[in-house]
Amino acid sequence: MVGKKPDEGPLNLTPDMLHTAARMEDRFNSWIQGKAVSHSYHRTVIAYDSYGGTGWIRVLARLILTPTGQPAADLQASIRGWKSFVNVPLPNDTAWVRINDEEHMVTSDRGGIIDTVIPGDFQPGETEIELWTDGSLVDSATVRIIGEDSSFGIISDIDDTIMVTSLPRPFLAAWNTFVISEHARSPVAGMAVLYDRITYMRPTPILYLSTGAWNSALTLKRFLSRNLYPEGPLLLTDWGPTTTRVFRSGKEHKRNTLERLARDFPWMKWLLVGDDGQNDEEVYSEFVENHPENVAAVAIRQLTVGEAVWAGGRSKRHGRGQGVPWIYAEDGAGFASRLTERGIISGI
Repeated sequence: MVGKKPDEGPLNLTPDMLHTAARMEDRFNSWIQGKAVSHSYHRTVIAYDSYGGTGWIRVLARLILTPTGQPAADLQASIRGWKSFVNVPLPNDTAWVRINDEEHMVTSDRGGIIDTVIPGDFQPGETEIELWTDGSLVDSATVRIIGEDSSFGIISDIDDTIMVTSLPRPFLAAWNTFVISEHARSPVAGMAVLYDRITYMRPTPILYLSTGAWNSALTLKRFLSRNLYPEGPLLLTDWGPTTTRVFRSGKEHKRNTLERLARDFPWMKWLLVGDDGQNDEEVYSEFVENHPENVAAVAIRQLTVGEAVWAGGRSKRHGRGQGVPWIYAEDGAGFASRLTERGIISGI
């Protein structure tokens, strides 16, 4: 079963029906794959933490060719993000996933990404899955199973919400991915403490929704771990052209992911956390309008003057409506105070 990105267009497209940029990307990937094979690169699976319900799980992974064949770098190692782009994607290839002693075959998309739903019978909590492909080492990931006994969760943006970037938005993703290491990134004051206390008070699933590329997943995971953020799946996207357009839309990625979560967990109320640097308020406002029953509150971090300049200004929208509280603050301590005052969280 192949996971299809919402902006990818129909799956059954012949090569001549693809966007010109997509055809060029596919030809380049085919060429570089041949070069990698000739240099004895190894087939490798990188398994990503994910989530699921009691009747299914979402498997997220990436099939690539790497020089060493290692599924992931040491999470404590300091490596710059560009090294993840030395890896060569394996498009439309197959791997195996083991879940509760059962094995399933899964398939990657044009970018080597595996995004597949596997049915089954699961208990709320955490479960481990393993992935491998022919000749590769086995990599594992944690899947958070969200049951109907869990009614509150957190969906958090990353850049300028929990991690200070101070970079122009047009260059942000490229800089974070290709150049900077997680040691040089700064956490937003108090946000890790806020998330930790919320998740400590009661079992609370937390999902990190970002427009970052899957190539940067390991770097982002190290940042979260190093700065003591609670563990949770990263919901990232894939750079490059789609079958119908030159560039993917980060805004659409967030919209589509939120809609998917509303369908997957219709009983859940989410605390949506973002920042006022352009798009989060707009995306969250639309979600609140369409699914007010799925939103406990919206928390928007107000950027400093300097951060707003780097971000290209602030959003013109000020969220409101549908009876959903909108909370504005500059850091985690401010959010904790305001969320407690509104009765959304207590005891922190």
